Amino acid sequence: MDALWVRCVFLLACCCASGLGSANKCDEVRKVFQLRQIGPSHLLPSNPRPGSDLQVCVSKNSTCCTKKMEERYQVAARRDIQNLLQTSSSSLKFLIARNVAAFQESFEALLWQAENYTITLFQDLYHSMADQAAGPVRELFTDISLFLLGSEFSVDELVQRFFDALFPLVYDHLISLSLSGVSPGHAECVRSLSRSVRPFGGVPGHLADQIARSGVSGKLLLQALHLGIEVINTTDHLQLSRECRRALLKMHYCPHCQGLTQSKPCMGYCINVMRGCLASMAEIDIHWREFVRSLEGLSARMHGPQDLEQVLLGIHRLVHDAVRHAQKNGPRLSAQVYKLCGPPSRKPAQSVSIQHSSSRESIPLKASVRAPGGSLANRRKDFLSSLRLYLTYYGGLADQLCASDLASNDALSCWNGTEIVKSYTLRVVGNGIKAQIANPEVKVKGADPVINQIIDKLKHINQLLQGKSIPKLGSLDQIETGSGDAEGRYSGDCDDEDGCAGSGAGEVKRKVSRVSKLSPDVTGNHKHHHHYHHPPAKDSEVKGSSRSFRLTGAIWVLVLPCLHVLLAL
Repeated sequence: MDALWVRCVFLLACCCASGLGSANKCDEVRKVFQLRQIGPSHLLPSNPRPGSDLQVCVSKNSTCCTKKMEERYQVAARRDIQNLLQTSSSSLKFLIARNVAAFQESFEALLWQAENYTITLFQDLYHSMADQAAGPVRELFTDISLFLLGSEFSVDELVQRFFDALFPLVYDHLISLSLSGVSPGHAECVRSLSRSVRPFGGVPGHLADQIARSGVSGKLLLQALHLGIEVINTTDHLQLSRECRRALLKMHYCPHCQGLTQSKPCMGYCINVMRGCLASMAEIDIHWREFVRSLEGLSARMHGPQDLEQVLLGIHRLVHDAVRHAQKNGPRLSAQVYKLCGPPSRKPAQSVSIQHSSSRESIPLKASVRAPGGSLANRRKDFLSSLRLYLTYYGGLADQLCASDLASNDALSCWNGTEIVKSYTLRVVGNGIKAQIANPEVKVKGADPVINQIIDKLKHINQLLQGKSIPKLGSLDQIETGSGDAEGRYSGDCDDEDGCAGSGAGEVKRKVSRVSKLSPDVTGNHKHHHHYHHPPAKDSEVKGSSRSFRLTGAIWVLVLPCLHVLLAL
């Protein structure tokens, strides 16, 4: 009886070895092959076969793989890794894209609010000229909007255009106190004198300074965030080398050829493969860390003259100061206009109300309504607090993928590239290209040129974020910083006796932050951009232009790069 039992057990073992070990083993491989949609089932052999034709999944034992399957497995392994890369970066990408839209919405809300404040100023204090001033006000804020979008407007020019258009209105309604409007010809002559007689003192220069400084910071913030998205898109679609693809195949799917469909790679083995495949990406790490810290530095500097919110919401007060300055200097301006333009030729008399504001009249405005979601400073603080969590993203990506998705958690059983073992015994190399010289799993020949390009862009934007001026590199803008404080100081109450307004014989010099397109013919003179000059537009046209810019945040993320390129042509 005992002998019979032993023989039965032996026969059962043989059946297991020949049946489950062969046909059933390949049946399981077939199921996984179809379930993961790796390829058609007819590529699989019905029974284990010699694997002499295989190039990567070589084994001394019989195999459930064919050469065609091996090719399909390699495509699947590459697809799996790219999907993992995109999944791992999705939260970071969403964080940046969401805040690009949020910052843009805040800019739009602030621009609308600042424009409304300025129009309300004229309606409340200078009612007789309010309707005529509405057009130039809207054009001013449309130009500021486009400047923040990235167009290469000269800030001095767009501000001066506004005050050029304002001078004839102020002269007619507040200085000459005309009971009937002056003729278009005389109004145009008065307008042409604006830059020489300087009716508004240092206000136009001071306002241009503030818009340039704060606008450059705002533009640079958005520019940097767009580059952040570009970095992620580039690494999400990393082109894997041939050696990497073969290593991924060996790690992911070669165990399937031996029927080991549930096995996972050893942690050390996985780290070697992934550090080899992502070696170029790891080189981004130091520059990405600097990128996050540089954004924090820029945000810390965005206060006072560089606080876009403060500057935009204070424009109406500077305009009020400018009008009061012109009124205080009315006699001088009247004499100069009479000398250069002659006596005004009047339109037919019509009833006109006279508005003469006292020099210290307050501005009756509605209560301030902040941008949606709180101030820009709070938005930046919350965003950077979240972004800081991704400071080491690129340096730890390979290890994170292995720990969370790829490697085995079984301390007693894992795949080492050849067989199932208790642990991986080869050396685990460090991060980066230089460390891969000793990598036993992946041969890394050199840096990826596409990754090198994105690293160059990161280096460039980091220097810009830090306020440094550097040579031409790519298509990003250059920021030339200057003091801007020692000269061209402004006081809302100054007049001729204070020495801050001239009679046309001189001009206050200023050094301010500027944005210029990097090109060989840049001379640093941003005063004259005649091709951007806009003729005075009708109210309906200007209003349409101003409102059409106010795109939704989501669309803006897609439109900005295209519009920037078109405006640069």
